[in-house]
Amino acid sequence: MSVPKSGIKVVVVGAGFGGLTAAIECHRQGHDVSIYENFAELKILGDIISFGANAGRIYHRWSDGKIARRLRELCIDLSEYGFRIHKYDTGEVVYHQKTPEQDPEAPVMNGHRGELHEVVFNYARDELGIPIHLGQPVEEYFEDENQGGIVLKSGERVVADLVIGADGVRSKARELVLGYVDKPKSSGYAVWRAWFSNTDMIKDPRTREFCINGDTFNGWIGPDVHFLFSTIKGGQDCCWVLTHRDEHDIDESWSFPGKLEEVYKVLEGWDPLCRAIVEKTPSLVDWKLVYRDPLPTWVSKHARILLLGDAAHPFLPTSAQGATQAMEDGVTIAVCLKRAGKANIPAAVRVHQEIRYDRVGAVQKTGETTRDRWHKTDWENVAKDPKSIAFPREDWIHHHDAEKHAEDLFDETFKKVTQPELFENVKLLPLGPIPVAV
Repeated sequence: MSVPKSGIKVVVVGAGFGGLTAAIECHRQGHDVSIYENFAELKILGDIISFGANAGRIYHRWSDGKIARRLRELCIDLSEYGFRIHKYDTGEVVYHQKTPEQDPEAPVMNGHRGELHEVVFNYARDELGIPIHLGQPVEEYFEDENQGGIVLKSGERVVADLVIGADGVRSKARELVLGYVDKPKSSGYAVWRAWFSNTDMIKDPRTREFCINGDTFNGWIGPDVHFLFSTIKGGQDCCWVLTHRDEHDIDESWSFPGKLEEVYKVLEGWDPLCRAIVEKTPSLVDWKLVYRDPLPTWVSKHARILLLGDAAHPFLPTSAQGATQAMEDGVTIAVCLKRAGKANIPAAVRVHQEIRYDRVGAVQKTGETTRDRWHKTDWENVAKDPKSIAFPREDWIHHHDAEKHAEDLFDETFKKVTQPELFENVKLLPLGPIPVAV
């Protein structure tokens, strides 16, 4: 089904999940969209990534469920195994959390970041024909009342009705939007991450069980540390993440090659099975978790530049919602642009922010509450109520339909943004009222 063209030109900077989703959704809503990305070629990198049912609902709308089915084929299937939560020192399973039944129209997905990214990237570029310009670092963002733009490293200037900065926590668009340089801070935590084949795991009688019984997911919870281990693709691939205290100065960098000796030190006194798993790891990444104060606004002065995803709101991994919330951003801005029309792009961008801001903040907090639930576990309470240590799956997060939500809220929010005088005690996010074109 063809959608009427809106005449709105959108440039997306960044071809991660958030940027790709923004571009795909803009394409779905009839906008003219292109992507500029720093990396020179697509590489299958990374380890496990999680998408909630609220992301699955978005994927399901692409090509009548075809893309969601492709992604699900690459993802872990825990319908039989569930999630087994262990006490860190004894190794006993204190809670066996069952996996909710999959909704085919809103599937939950956990798989290899690079493999899933490849599916979405190829869908955008090859099936939808969205131009993706690789090897194009952005040196500068700029705007005036009528357009936004970027300056590439080559010196080329690219302009559009709206530029979406989906290029991560170091996005140069942040300075233009905020009017100052804000430095990332350490969250006080870091994770070691690894993904590897089961070759050595299956040879060791201590770890063989994880590779011969299909997909598995286990977690060990300890004082200010948690260790999550999965096998995927029927036990062929293994991955683990270990979250721990770390006060590293992230002004330098926040991704390094990890050292097994440091992991072993953190795991001293833990269930020996944890070390048996880690010993099989050929290489790992030491990733410092970045924190930023909540931004007062994601929108530039003239509302021609919009921050999206990690550029606007980085998440802790314990939320399991970072990429999904970036996708919700992409859906919402595409709907708002369609509904407002080309003459009202600044208003559309402001409406997007008003619709998304509070929800994003609430979901961000779950990363901290889940981490603290595990890292400050009251084991006496767990003995009485094992469910208290479960990984939260909250309906208000997972049942959310970003497209429907944006459509439902658009009209009233548009009036609040363009005619705040009609509403009592209306409080808008920074920038003030935006004039509406008639």
